[in-house]
Amino acid sequence: MYPTDLVMPMKAELTDNGFQDLTTASEVSGALQQSGTTLLVINSVCGCAAGAARPGVVASLSGDKKPDHLVTAFAGYDLDAVAEARKHLAPFPPSSPSVALFKDGELVHMLERHHIEGNPAGAIAANLQAAYDEYC
Repeated sequence: MYPTDLVMPMKAELTDNGFQDLTTASEVSGALQQSGTTLLVINSVCGCAAGAARPGVVASLSGDKKPDHLVTAFAGYDLDAVAEARKHLAPFPPSSPSVALFKDGELVHMLERHHIEGNPAGAIAANLQAAYDEYC
């Protein structure tokens, strides 16, 4: 498990922008079964999370359409929460960072690490905004 001092500033990049920090399996289950749209970010310490995923996700929320609910769990830190989240992300393999959009509890859009790594934050934001236009 990663040290708290390392993780907290990375969590804050999302929680300071309206994301609910999920730390238990039951919180994840409840959050992903909500009515409406829910954006789930599996946060990570890797460089692509810092350079593309977190900034891209935050930038994606600047448009008119956006998810009803914003939630996050941290891989390598919120172990039970991430394990539960990954059950809801099947058939996609474990991936961190990753970003998933749910509508009424159903997974409708997924960005895996290989979609994030090597892409700029603007590309991540544009991808998510297109999903919001379709589902939100």
